[in-house]
This record gives sequence, structure tokens and C-alpha cells, in this order.
Amino acid sequence: MSEATTRKPDELAIPYQHPQPADMSADLVHAGVLDQWLEDDNLWVPTTKTVSFKPLLLNASQGYYVNLLRVRQSGVLSRHRHTGPVHAMVLRGRWYYLEHDWVAEQGSYAHEPAGETHTLFVPEGVDEMITWFHVTGGYTYVDPQGNATGYEDVFTKIEAARKHYEAIGLGTDYVRRFIR
Repeated sequence: MSEATTRKPDELAIPYQHPQPADMSADLVHAGVLDQWLEDDNLWVPTTKTVSFKPLLLNASQGYYVNLLRVRQSGVLSRHRHTGPVHAMVLRGRWYYLEHDWVAEQGSYAHEPAGETHTLFVPEGVDEMITWFHVTGGYTYVDPQGNATGYEDVFTKIEAARKHYEAIGLGTDYVRRFIR
């Protein structure tokens, strides 16, 4: 029988008694991500007039990022190829890829494998789409024939956030709260 089944619950409420590894990054916790964060327009980092992101974690040491993506327009957002897997959870609205027959709607989860190329499309009638994305590696933006037209990864996200936070008066170091 395990210790957990032979003791009363309050007897197990003892914190770990040793220090954490000296070089370990600090925990990262953001309260209100699904409500207050969605409403605070100032912290959304614009990439175009109608597309922006809010970083949750910019993991420079492991080459991935987690962010909220907000789109306030219908039509093609981007065509891109992934260098690593992507996880997505739709918080508002809906979207799909022109290359697939599924639609990611509010409450949906999607996994996109490394190497896939697709065209993200927000349909008519969607005033706002917000999706939580966990992106490993980067995106190569491509034209319909697959020719590279741009690139995005954790480092381009950090730079965009740094510039935005400086421009709105929070300073270039504000982005550090998201970097691990």
C-alpha cells in the first residue's frame, strides 16, 4: 500500500524539503488568461492592423512559444509550413485550413504535425477569433507553390513584443516576464 493511501490527507500536506536545482528557471504563472487578458488591448502585440498576439511563454532556450492569437478579419490569415508540431485550442470564433475538411470552433483542440503546410482561413461572420497556440520551432510563410516569403519563430516573437512594449511605454525589458 502506498503512503498516500495509508495517511490522512492533511498529513501529506508537507512541501518538498530540499531546494530546487540552482539553474532552474522560475515558474511562470499568469492569472486571468481566459478573461482579463483577453480584454486588455494594450498588451496585444500587433502583427497587422487586424492580427495580434499575446505571449504567454517565449521559450528561447528550447525553441518554442505559447501565445494567444487574435484575428479581427475574415479571409486568409497566412499560408505557412511548420518546422515542429503545433497544439491549438480555440477560445473564440472559428477557423480552418483550406487544405483540410475540418473546422476548429470555440472549444476545439487541434494538433498540427511538423512539416505540414496549410492556409489559415477565418470565415465570414467571425468578428473575432482567439486561439491558444503552442508552437514548437518556427513557421516558414510560403506562396501557393511553397516558395518562402517570410519566417517566424520564438526569436521573431520576442523582438516584436520587445518593440511593441517599448512603443507603449512599458520598456524593452517588459518582454522578459515571458522569456524562459
